[in-house]
Parts: sequence; structure tokens; C-alpha cells
Amino acid sequence: MTDTRDTAMPPGAARSPGPTVQSLLRTDSREVPPPLLEESYEYLGSADIDKDRYLTEEFHRLEVERVWKKVWQLACREEDIPEPGDYHVYDLADLSLIVVRTAAGEIKAFHNSCLHRGTRLCDEAGRANQLRCPFHGFTWSLEGELTDVPGRWDFPHVADADFALPEARVGVWGGFVFVNPDPDAPPLADYLGDLEKHFAPFALENRFKAIHVAKVIDCNWKVGLEAFLESYHVIATHPQLLEYLGDANTQYDVYTRTDGLPGFNRMITPQATSSPHLEPLEPQDVLDAMFRDFFPEGVGAFEVPEGESARPIVAAAMRDNLAQQTGADLSRTSDSEILDAIQYFVFPNMVPWAGVGAPLTYRFRPYGNDPHRCVFDIMMLIPLPAGVPKPKAPPVHWLGPDEDYNAAPELGGLCAVFNQDLANLPLVQRGLRSMTKPGVTLADYQEVRIRQFHQDLDRYIYGDQ
Repeated sequence: MTDTRDTAMPPGAARSPGPTVQSLLRTDSREVPPPLLEESYEYLGSADIDKDRYLTEEFHRLEVERVWKKVWQLACREEDIPEPGDYHVYDLADLSLIVVRTAAGEIKAFHNSCLHRGTRLCDEAGRANQLRCPFHGFTWSLEGELTDVPGRWDFPHVADADFALPEARVGVWGGFVFVNPDPDAPPLADYLGDLEKHFAPFALENRFKAIHVAKVIDCNWKVGLEAFLESYHVIATHPQLLEYLGDANTQYDVYTRTDGLPGFNRMITPQATSSPHLEPLEPQDVLDAMFRDFFPEGVGAFEVPEGESARPIVAAAMRDNLAQQTGADLSRTSDSEILDAIQYFVFPNMVPWAGVGAPLTYRFRPYGNDPHRCVFDIMMLIPLPAGVPKPKAPPVHWLGPDEDYNAAPELGGLCAVFNQDLANLPLVQRGLRSMTKPGVTLADYQEVRIRQFHQDLDRYIYGDQ
């Protein structure tokens, strides 16, 4: 076998041929938000990642105790609980929190367990004017205060103040409601750091969660997460996208920190430009291929003028179509925000997108205490016209064990893409169990986001040792 390594370049310096993201942004028909004009790559090493962290109950228990009980994590959206009494149940491993809107409009999160004999107080989501145990009827207000004990005469040893429901910390960012079981954790704003600056131009708080699809997947939560942190898999998993997606020309950015808190990272994958894995395509063929999958009514209705790129033509058509669907004013929205996959990662498990063309947010979490299964949430946020109040978000559409994403037609053209990913993930989990090599190997550039994730994970699991 021939060794094709390029040892003349520093590690992480190699890049694919083809147009860079920054070169495409310089041709945008609108002003591009400043965060997208940044580049922030850092070589983070090339050591393998121990496969046991995807497989063992021991590592899962470490994650629960040292990560999930210590970090800020996405629980729901504000529009999931818009009115007093609305509540949402957030479950992860053995943790369960009731995220509720109080009578005064405040958001609180209570541990989902009756203080009498431990009964789970709430399941899924709903609306109530109090939190009442279904077993014996112990009752708490929406503020967590004990209000009723049946047979109160038999509990002289129970003081109301001592029987207030234990709370987790709550924070809101971008319309997302975060929770943290650790009372000593830093404020959410400190935890997120410069992420706020990056998302300021995109105003996710003004968007509405129109779609939420969830499914239990037969893989570790990290296996699922990592499949969506790189575009390297597109050539093998999503070959139909290559005609209009610059997979190998994706820009990867990592934002590490020195204060002990986790950083965040990003990738920008250009669209309406063909993959460097293909022979160059005519701009019209690029446009037709992209509309075929995501805007079929546009096929044959738009032409790319001679000598021009497909990107501004595709962006204009999709901008107008999205504005008609939502009523939002997108006249100043850049081509990149309409076209490109601008995807961030927030430790430990949140993957929000910044653009409006595919306004996605992903979340991965363990399914119970099974290290071989996880819950994958797909949310779609749509822009709303200025001044239009948000309706209450629709309920989560849970897919059954035998259902693929075709059972969620609300995802549109993304169903086929998610089904291709879904086919891979159990194979990764099964392959890790049988793999004789002790760890997985990552690319220096195209998989740097995965490496940063594991380095932050290590800091929580092992500390500074």
C-alpha cells in the first residue's frame, strides 16, 4: 500500500481544492453578518479517541455524575411553555425535571419526584394549575411550595418550608430554555461565552419552533452527535447532495477557552456550489439539482444567466419562497444565511443552525441508562414577521422503533437525508463493539469539532489530571 501522507505541511494545514467559504462570501449579494467572516481553526492533535467511552456503563455513569449533573443543557423552547401552568418534562438518564411557567410568568425547573415516596409527578408535557402527586395527592404550587397533604394530621414532622420542591437552575438564551442541576454552576451567560456574539445577528429568540421530531436511535449519544459535526461523510452517505453542496470545502472553526469552561465550534458548508469530488458542473445544473431536492416547484422556472454563479439566483428564489411562507422580511438576509449550512455546536449536546434556509436545531441525549441507545431531537425554527406573537409550539412527534423519517413528512426534503444518517448510526455502534483497534481515528481538519468536544468532555470527566 502506498503511503500518501503529505508530510511537508504542518498538521491540520491541508485543505481541499475548490472555492473556500470565505471566497464565496466575498461574492454575496447582501451584507454578510460579521461572525461568518471569521476563521478560527486550531490544530488540536491527532491522538485516537478511546472506544470504551462509547460502549461502557462505567463511562456512562461518569458522564451522568460529572457532566449531565454539572452543565447547562437545552430543555425546551419558551414557546413550549408560553402560558402560566404550561409545563415540559425533560428526561435524561435518571434525571427528570419539570420545566414550568409559573403564575407570575417566571420559568422554573423542579426535580420530578414527590417528596413523600418518590412518585414521578409529571410525564411528557401538559398544563396544570398545581403539581399533584398521582399516588397519594401531595400537592405543590407552580412556584414549588407545598400546598396540600392529605391526612395532614399524620405528618406533624413535615414542615412546609422543608418540603418545597427542589429546583434546578434555569436560564434562557435565544428563546431556548436551559437547565442545570448544579446550584453552584456559573451563570448561563458565562457558560455560553462568545456564542452570544455569534448569534446576535440571527435573533433565534424571534423564531418559532414549528416542527419537533424525536426518535430513539440504537447508538451511543456521542456516536449520534458526532455524525452531525462534520461534512466528511457526505461523499459516502449523501452522494445525491454532491451536485450542489461543497462538502470538502466546508470551513471548520473551533473556539476554545482557557477558563475551564467548554468552548463552542462551527462549520459552514457552502451550498449552490458543487462538491470538489465531482468534475465541475454548469451553474444551471447546480441550480436544478438543488431545487430538485428542496424546492421542486422551482425546477425549470429559473435560469442562471451566462457567466454567473448559481448561488445568487438560488438564494433569490429561496428567499422569496421563504418570505411568502412565513411573512418575514428577508430582503436584507444574505445569500449565505439562505443557502449555507451554518451549524454551531454548544457543549455538551446542542447543535443550533444560524441560517434561515434550513433553520434546524439538533439535540442528543442518553436514552435512560443504556450506553447503546440515545434520543435524537430535530427541531425546525422559522422566522416570524415583526410583532407577530408566537403560537404555542406543536407537540413533539415521536417516531416509533420501526418508523424512519418518512413517517415525519413535515421534514420535507430532509427525510431522505436523515434516513441515510439513520442507517449508519447503529452500524457504528455495532462496529465499535467488534473493533480490535482501541480507539477511533479523526481527521486533523474535517473532524476537529469532534476532537474539541472530546477534549472538553475530558475536562469534566477527569478534571486537570
